[in-house]
Amino acid sequence: MTDLLIGVDGGGTKTRVIVADETGWQLSEAVGAGSRTAPGRADESAAVIGALVRQALAEAGAEDIRARVLVAGVAGVGRPNEQRALAAALEDLELADDVIVEGDGDIALSDAFGDGPGIILISGTGSIAHGRSPSRVLARCGGWGPEFGDEGSGSWIGRKALAIVASAADGREPATELTGAVLTAAQVNEVTELIPWAIAASPREVAALAPVVFNCASNGDIRANALIGLAVEELVLHVRALALKLFGDDRASVPVAFSGGLLQKGLILRKRLEHRLKSAVPGAFVKPGEVIPARGAIAIAVAHLGVLAGR
Repeated sequence: MTDLLIGVDGGGTKTRVIVADETGWQLSEAVGAGSRTAPGRADESAAVIGALVRQALAEAGAEDIRARVLVAGVAGVGRPNEQRALAAALEDLELADDVIVEGDGDIALSDAFGDGPGIILISGTGSIAHGRSPSRVLARCGGWGPEFGDEGSGSWIGRKALAIVASAADGREPATELTGAVLTAAQVNEVTELIPWAIAASPREVAALAPVVFNCASNGDIRANALIGLAVEELVLHVRALALKLFGDDRASVPVAFSGGLLQKGLILRKRLEHRLKSAVPGAFVKPGEVIPARGAIAIAVAHLGVLAGR
């Protein structure tokens, strides 16, 4: 049987696994819970990935076959320690002969632009931007995590929404539709109950408040609309910073692609972001088509297989 390749896109909300043949042709896929990692959580992340890999292999009729290469692009591996820990945990599962762990932005960049220049902006549970210059220099912006970063992401929007609800309860801000909507989403009855809820909530659970904000904004709520505007400005700053760093000028021709659950085509955040980019980063043009990061992981696996064959 042909060598099997596995591509993994592990985000904070969901994980997507693709099984492909040695040419990159997709044979099967599986989607499940998020596998974002963090210090001390490599085994948990690997367990989620491992279960989905086995599911995808079974659907391809290859449940007893060890893959040749596994490439996992996972949120939270921006630091070498976390990257090494997850790679070791995945190797222990004996899913593939070779295991390569990349950042989720790296595999998205691969699918969006191949080896060419461009900037990929991701906003889901967290946020980050990765870019490659025409001279193949790589850089990233953002991705500092939910504690003090991830601006414009779902968890960031959720935290801001909670603050708005608290301010409205105090009378520091006018009443807002967000109050009732957030209480309903958190399944509590009083604003004071949001305190223990927020303390116990994971970034993924806080990020689940972002669609609530989108709905309120679509209904005309002023405060929800202002929050989306603030998120747009934060995300635009990611693109502009990389445009200046990698392309030398925000008026230079800069290919941009979007990925992540909050930047799907048709969503209010994406629409406003595309509009704002036209003035904030005049040289930017949005690449058409859907970015599928797991497919980018497969492309990296195919390239790695080619290197191995050339030895």
